[in-house]
Amino acid sequence: LQNVEVFTVFWGSAWSRPQNKTLAKYLNAFFDAILKSSLIAQLKEYNVPGQSIGKGRRIGTSTVTSPTPARAVADASVRHLLQQEITTSKAFPAPTPNTLYVVYLPPGVSVSMGGSRSCLNFCGYHDNINGQIFYAVMPYAGCNGCTGGLSTLHAMTGTSSHELCEAITDAVPGQGWYDDQNGEIGDICAWRFKKVGTYNVQQEWSNQRGACV
Repeated sequence: LQNVEVFTVFWGSAWSRPQNKTLAKYLNAFFDAILKSSLIAQLKEYNVPGQSIGKGRRIGTSTVTSPTPARAVADASVRHLLQQEITTSKAFPAPTPNTLYVVYLPPGVSVSMGGSRSCLNFCGYHDNINGQIFYAVMPYAGCNGCTGGLSTLHAMTGTSSHELCEAITDAVPGQGWYDDQNGEIGDICAWRFKKVGTYNVQQEWSNQRGACV
């Protein structure tokens, strides 16, 4: 994704509650800042002929209250939601080669993908639908396995930055930058963080430096 355009999706009526509404506002502000920051600039080392990674932007947000997510949803349900909203909702932008839909799940809702489950096996993931719709899924950081001693805010920006950078450099998992032993650039540096401005972000692997930066 050369100049990523993030559209945030907050799924569930719980995002309309004051505390969660504040969190959603914070996450949108996070993307507004991070998409133009040094975190994105450092990814330029992964440019390939004809494709250069540059600054991105957030192009919008939407809170989807219907259908209500079950307490445990599958990746197929997320895909269905995105395809339905893209087709029927005027609030959703049409997908482009740069669009990344970032879906946030409400507190108490887990997601399963590929036989694995959030909080037990992962804290977020990204994928694609037919190489045309790029998306990331962010469960609410409400378990020890996904907060790791961090606040909910810092845990969620850390995971969001992890999946953002991986989606940019490996939009179709395994067809972009991927290490057969260690995975994507965020996987190699999992649980190593730094601050960009006031935001907690995850370090990402640098081929040039041979380290997490």
